[in-house]
Formats: sequence, C-alpha cells, structure tokens
Amino acid sequence: MGLLKTLLIGAAVYGAVKYVTKKDVNGKSLVDELKEQAPEWLDKAKEFGNGIKQQYRQSTDPYTE
Repeated sequence: MGLLKTLLIGAAVYGAVKYVTKKDVNGKSLVDELKEQAPEWLDKAKEFGNGIKQQYRQSTDPYTE
C-alpha cells in the first residue's frame, strides 16, 4: 500500500511540475509570469504594511501631529 501511495504522490507532483513549467502560445510558462509579477506584488505588500504601521502609530500615539 505504501508503494502505491508513493507512486501516486510522485505522479501528482510530476504532473504539477510539468503543468507549471509548460510553455503557452506566447512562449511563457506560469513560473515565468510569476517571476515577472513578483517584484510588483512585493512593492504593493510593502506599501500596504507601511500603511498599516502608520495607522497603528496614529491610533496609539496621542501626541502625533
């Protein structure tokens, strides 16, 4: 039973990797697109974090201007 389970898991991982790295009509894979969009998402996350920090500071510090 353990061998069958291992074979099924291995086949699923292989299929997932093959799907994610498969090139589409434009010649780009999902991994390539994620690599291109990651810096943009990182900048948005940093801006969001800074906004949350600023809101927290304003709500906790009564002496801010």
